[in-house]
Amino acid sequence: MSRRREVGEGSARSLLMTILGEFTLPFGQPVWTATLVRALGLVGVEEKSARQALARTAAEGWLASDRVGRRVRWMLTDAGRRLLIEGAQRIYTFGSGEQSWDGRWLVVLISIPESMRSLRHKLRTQLSWAGFGSPSPGVWISPRTAVEADAKAILDDLDLSGKALSFVAEYGALGNQRDMVAAAWDLAEIEHDYEEFIAEFADLDPRSSSDVFLAQIRLVHEWRRFPFLDPQLPQLLLPPQWSGTAATRLFEDKHTRWRESARRRWSELAAEDH
Repeated sequence: MSRRREVGEGSARSLLMTILGEFTLPFGQPVWTATLVRALGLVGVEEKSARQALARTAAEGWLASDRVGRRVRWMLTDAGRRLLIEGAQRIYTFGSGEQSWDGRWLVVLISIPESMRSLRHKLRTQLSWAGFGSPSPGVWISPRTAVEADAKAILDDLDLSGKALSFVAEYGALGNQRDMVAAAWDLAEIEHDYEEFIAEFADLDPRSSSDVFLAQIRLVHEWRRFPFLDPQLPQLLLPPQWSGTAATRLFEDKHTRWRESARRRWSELAAEDH
């Protein structure tokens, strides 16, 4: 399946959040339903799915509606604005800057019985999103010791803090540190995803404002998953010629180059519905 088709058939709600973060958040203005439905239509979302995505997003507290005559316009709630600001910070700064490292690891030990599968899944999902890897059952590691606060918040929320142990340490004399990293994270799979991203966008050169608008949505939508896939390991622990470095440069270059044209097209779409 090509990446282009995958984006077109992707989650309508996820694409809506991409559009809200990329265009609605910076402008800070209410948006008519027709504008959002048309924008989603450009990336392959049918009108019924677009309207359902709006309703679900509102039900989750991220959007509020305002009826004007027979039409409805949408505004970000305070919670929705905070969510998108935090998301934008993570997406647009992800991969930037050299990851310095003092050689220390944060280690979290937490064992959950196999019978509690739902809880195990929640813990694995949330710790993985926080950048932790698990080289063996019940052991979670991160080279960023500052994320201990994130781990504690996750464990507190799942009522597991009392069953966990954490400590900071350097790797010892037994075994191989790279083998531990390979067991904790599937770097080959992450690198493959980066290479697919590069293959899709490296030569993409949209000319019309509508094509630039579409390309920008696709670019951000594809990039926003990498903060949840890539633990941002220090250079010392990465394979040589790590493709994530080239992918980051590509994203930053394309996003900057397309931004003004894409925003102008968004403004035109919004003006058509006034």
